[in-house]
Amino acid sequence: MTKADLIEEVSRVVEMTRKDSEVIVEAIFDSVVKALRGGDKIEIRGFGSFRTRQRQARIGRNPKTGARVEVPAKRIPYFKPSKELKDLVNTDSAAAAAPEPTPGPAPIF
Repeated sequence: MTKADLIEEVSRVVEMTRKDSEVIVEAIFDSVVKALRGGDKIEIRGFGSFRTRQRQARIGRNPKTGARVEVPAKRIPYFKPSKELKDLVNTDSAAAAAPEPTPGPAPIF
């Protein structure tokens, strides 16, 4: 699903214009980014939590030349899905992957 698909889905479900839906989706994404930049943790019950993790500085290699490159320390966004989301994803995939029972032989009268 792309951002445009998400905007379209919000527009359809809430029955509002695509423009209004775009404003809502953008506001949510901007709020998440602003909170993560500020070092806050975002928790959405039943969905998951967003936070940042610190990566240490390291020495990497340029894959083209093989030269050593210093990679600076940085913060990266991290998403941890909730148990409910994991269960929903696994339930749907298990139901879709389960084969349908085959009917037995027809009874003979």
